[in-house]
Amino acid sequence: RSPAGRGMAAAAFERRVLRRAAEHHYLRVRLELPDGGARPNAAQFKQLVVTALRELHGEVGAALPFDVLTYEEKTLSAILRVISSGLVKLWSALTLLGFYQNRRCAFRVLQTSPFLLALSGNSRELVLD
Repeated sequence: RSPAGRGMAAAAFERRVLRRAAEHHYLRVRLELPDGGARPNAAQFKQLVVTALRELHGEVGAALPFDVLTYEEKTLSAILRVISSGLVKLWSALTLLGFYQNRRCAFRVLQTSPFLLALSGNSRELVLD
């Protein structure tokens, strides 16, 4: 017999979501330049991302606020921070960019997360002795 049948009131459940939506998203990206040549420095890398946004989304897209938190010129890898509402715009612009200084190139989004700490270590790159 159910508790309600014995004169007890059924418990009312209320869903509460305490964690608010993340304000930013973080992306670990790598620029691939298959034919070698000059590598962009940090300023040129950021300008390349702005160019990608402008080409796909116009001037409004180019104004999307994002930050290059880290950039390694040796590996052409970076961690980008973007407001969560702009994640799809940034990701799509990076994916569709095909040229850097008239040379073929491709951005690879390696990881994305609303938590920066999640990008700090990647088990796939772990080197065991």
